[in-house]
Amino acid sequence: MRNPVRSPRDWAVDVACFLLAVAFAVIAGVDGQRFGPVPLALDVTVGVLCSLGVWLRRRWPVGFAVTCVVCALVSGAAAFALFIALFTVAVHRRFAVAAAVAAGAVAACVGSVLVGLDTSTALWQAGLSVVFFSTVVAWGMYVRARRQLARSVRERDRRAEVDQVEQARRQERLRIAREMHDVLAHRISLVSLHAGALELRPDRPAEEVARAAGVIRDSAHQALEELRTVIGVLRAEPAGADWTGDEPDRPQPTLADLPELAAEARRAGTRVELDCRVAEAATVPVAVGRSAYRIVQEGLTNARKHAHGADVSVSVSGRRGDGLTVAVRNPFPGDAAHATAVPGAGSGIVGLAERAGLAGGRLEHGRTAAGDFELRAWLPWAP
Repeated sequence: MRNPVRSPRDWAVDVACFLLAVAFAVIAGVDGQRFGPVPLALDVTVGVLCSLGVWLRRRWPVGFAVTCVVCALVSGAAAFALFIALFTVAVHRRFAVAAAVAAGAVAACVGSVLVGLDTSTALWQAGLSVVFFSTVVAWGMYVRARRQLARSVRERDRRAEVDQVEQARRQERLRIAREMHDVLAHRISLVSLHAGALELRPDRPAEEVARAAGVIRDSAHQALEELRTVIGVLRAEPAGADWTGDEPDRPQPTLADLPELAAEARRAGTRVELDCRVAEAATVPVAVGRSAYRIVQEGLTNARKHAHGADVSVSVSGRRGDGLTVAVRNPFPGDAAHATAVPGAGSGIVGLAERAGLAGGRLEHGRTAAGDFELRAWLPWAP
């Protein structure tokens, strides 16, 4: 049997109920009222014993109530303890059980009148007991409903808090997945591109072969570093940490790193024209600058995959309050001859759209009127 732990409030309520029950039994004895042949001493003794049972009412509410019903047949001093027992059953058990105990209590009250050999008041006693016990049951069911509502609210709040933590974890993992795609797709495309060039032209000059091998080595090394960082974050135990979407500890690219990204693409063989016209570029928010960097990175990666050898135009412009506009344009691939064999998951543009949407911006892509393919995004830059 479960032993409920009493809170300070429960102790105060139990002490008050016990003292009131004992006081009622003593007053009944002093008043001298008893049931016909039942001795007064027995009446008071049974009432006091039922009052002691108040301390067990939380552990065995139904058993205590049934005992009080039986004792009420011969002891008027046990009436207050019977009220407490019935209220406890109504609070801790379902309505059917409380109604059955209440019916037994009514029968006990009527039976106590019959024990006293006074049948003239039996009907009146039955009606009065029905009113009293119905009121006690209704009060107890009200308290039960309030407690259940409070528990459901606490449980709902707890579940909401757990769901919020889980949602934060999912968002963090999705963000890491986007970062992993943006970074690794860029590095692996460089490796695949130069490896394919070496495979097709093994007779190239030694200087070109060495340069291509160096690009492959550097790109592979950086891809491994990025992968190791991402896996380290995913393996980190989130218990005890606040998953609020904080960025990893490793340095993240910003708008100031765009020239180096363009230079890296040029070293890989892509002709890139970078036009950066951003007023007060040093004050661009870190998150906005990083999103712009990832958009340009993905645009260059797609250009290498689908329009290898074509000129790529990158423009970044904007000012505080107007937002930041990023555009990556390259000739639309007319046939498969300009495409490389680099595989793609097809989720790069989708990830960029999600990134822009989370930042409060928008992203568009498609063929322009001039026949080029353009990736264009607008990112908010608050005044």
